[in-house]
Amino acid sequence: MRTIFAFDTATSIATCAIVRDGDTVGEARTQARLVLAAADELVRGAGLRPGDLDGIVVGAGPGSFTGIRIGLATARGLALGLGVPAAGVSTLRAFAGGRPVIDARRGEVFSDGPVVARPEELAVDGQRLVGDGAVRYRVVFEAAGADVPPDDDPVHVPSAALLVEFAEFGPADGLEPVYVRPPDAKPAA
Repeated sequence: MRTIFAFDTATSIATCAIVRDGDTVGEARTQARLVLAAADELVRGAGLRPGDLDGIVVGAGPGSFTGIRIGLATARGLALGLGVPAAGVSTLRAFAGGRPVIDARRGEVFSDGPVVARPEELAVDGQRLVGDGAVRYRVVFEAAGADVPPDDDPVHVPSAALLVEFAEFGPADGLEPVYVRPPDAKPAA
């Protein structure tokens, strides 16, 4: 794969990037609902056309159920429309500089495994934690012996470019979500 569009919409900050021959050409942070507009700006800013893309990489979760669904649907549509392969990669791979901890809402976090747990249930002594979950539950994690960088440290922001390294490409209809817990909505009995 030569030119890849990578993005993730599963966390509180959506991210997208153009990676060409292993180098990040451009990256942007946005909202999940604006990821296609950000993609268009990145592609144009790199002097490319959508047809120049060789593959699509999407963060497949864990994270927001709605964010994951937006990401997978967008990735499938782009890959099918452009006739290119796609890859789903754990959203946890979008973080560098420490153990990723994503806010799972409801008093829980997602982390390596992937697992969902209450912050006080994670064994974090001596670890450096990054991500919006690490920031939100800083007091709990620091009391348990973890190091959490300052709130404004860039390590807390996901990077779509990091996902490309872990991509295993295939057909778009093979993309699968990583939910970790069941959705809140249940079918009526």
